[in-house]
Amino acid sequence: MHLMSITLENLRFKGHNISDEEFEAAQLAILLHDVGHGPFSHTLEFSLLQGIRHEEISRMIINRLNEEFDGKLTLAQKIFDGRYERHFFHELVASQLDIDRLDYLMRDSFFTGVSEGTIGADRIIKMLDVVDDQIVVEEKGIYSIENFLSARRLMYWQVYLHKTSVGAEKMLIELIRRARKLNQQGVVVQATPQFSFFLKQDISHEDFINDPSIIDTFSILDDTDVWASIKYWLNHEDSVLQLLSRMILERRLFKIRLANEKIEKTEVTQLRKQVAATFRLSTSEAKYFVGQGDVSNSAYIVEGKTIKVLTKKGELVDVAQATDLPNIKAMSKIVKKHYLCWPKNITL
Repeated sequence: MHLMSITLENLRFKGHNISDEEFEAAQLAILLHDVGHGPFSHTLEFSLLQGIRHEEISRMIINRLNEEFDGKLTLAQKIFDGRYERHFFHELVASQLDIDRLDYLMRDSFFTGVSEGTIGADRIIKMLDVVDDQIVVEEKGIYSIENFLSARRLMYWQVYLHKTSVGAEKMLIELIRRARKLNQQGVVVQATPQFSFFLKQDISHEDFINDPSIIDTFSILDDTDVWASIKYWLNHEDSVLQLLSRMILERRLFKIRLANEKIEKTEVTQLRKQVAATFRLSTSEAKYFVGQGDVSNSAYIVEGKTIKVLTKKGELVDVAQATDLPNIKAMSKIVKKHYLCWPKNITL
């Protein structure tokens, strides 16, 4: 919200008319845009809820707040949804160069100690302008944009898609998947009341709309619910739930291997047999301990939302075409890697 305020003040300084109502609404939109995230952010987004993105939850919560505050968030709603007639406000909330990305890259770089993620957010903000109702970057800021895209790409490989992160997330997803299955089979799986509510049933988008109390229940959920429940599961009769919980709490995280080629099914099958034998599990239970999938990284996707550069001649061009530096063109390519993960004490 602080960065949004600086950005709007900068645009005002450049002569753009932004009313106090628009200023406040943009602040509210950026402040609340991720309020729909559940425990552990993206990790459990499709494990705890089926097919409901956090943006949808954010929208429902903003709608609820708007009702409680007698319509004072109506303009913020429109900016969040992209329905406001001055579309550049929405681009500041959700785009290739939105305020959220400027914020989390600086924050995550600082707290992880990954200096490569450092960006000059203040300089980028000073280089922003509005042309034809869209956010653009002045040509002299093009090297700052290249640094921003490069930092984002590096942060994904070194932090967000780091082997430890991917392995830990996969363990947590499999743990929740097992807890949900047991719950829905009638097995008692102790958890906090709010967490238990979502473990016991599949909640749809329509359920949220038809029963407003579900939003209240979801809003109370946080990481603490999950951690507390995992401690209960240390002594559960189900060996999969018990073992995964213990491994997570003792930080015996999955080993993970990244590869350019798809993982062979025979290798996965062999690993599952080894896991079953080592931990005295059935073949179906062993599936929770051997995971596979893929991760992809693209700092800049040219299709759809683009970053426009305002040249000194007054022309608008895509940043990938505006620079003589080949890095941005290279960063436009999606790099996909396949992964295989399994308990560390199992050797291939």
